[in-house]
Amino acid sequence: MAKMKSHRGAMKRFKVTGSGKVARHKAYKSHILTKKTAKRKRGLRKGTVLGSADHKRIKAVLNV
Repeated sequence: MAKMKSHRGAMKRFKVTGSGKVARHKAYKSHILTKKTAKRKRGLRKGTVLGSADHKRIKAVLNV
């Protein structure tokens, strides 16, 4: 039987923390930055933890 492969696109976007949570980067930071306030752009720099709705699905594609 072949080994399960992890989803390579998901592997580049998500990281599993030591406690088992899934970390991700925030969206809306790539373009049209002139109309966004400095405070909003500063907040988008930081990563965050994945919500509980997607947690199970993402961990499945990461094979964790």
